[in-house]
Amino acid sequence: MLTQDLARTARLFHALSDETRLRILELLRGGEHCVCDLSAALEAQQSRLSFHLRTLKEAGLVSDRRQGRWIYYGLKPSALAEMHAALQSLRDEILGTESVPGCCG
Repeated sequence: MLTQDLARTARLFHALSDETRLRILELLRGGEHCVCDLSAALEAQQSRLSFHLRTLKEAGLVSDRRQGRWIYYGLKPSALAEMHAALQSLRDEILGTESVPGCCG
């Protein structure tokens, strides 16, 4: 993997390292939701929810669009495919080596 790929992969997986953010992604599996629906479903204050949505958006996992006074969020399948590819690459690298080179031979 390239260094830039590692940084990108780290951002993606960091965004998944929180239970609230995972719950948001779970809700978005069914399609787009407005902030008010997410807030009610998660029983979360808007400021807390905004923090988590911003983290997911900055990682590229969700997109947003404004409709009137509401903002709707949805999953970005391309980011999910990117994470899958990163894990597959790591798996292939690990399984492709018979022994891990080390300092002790």
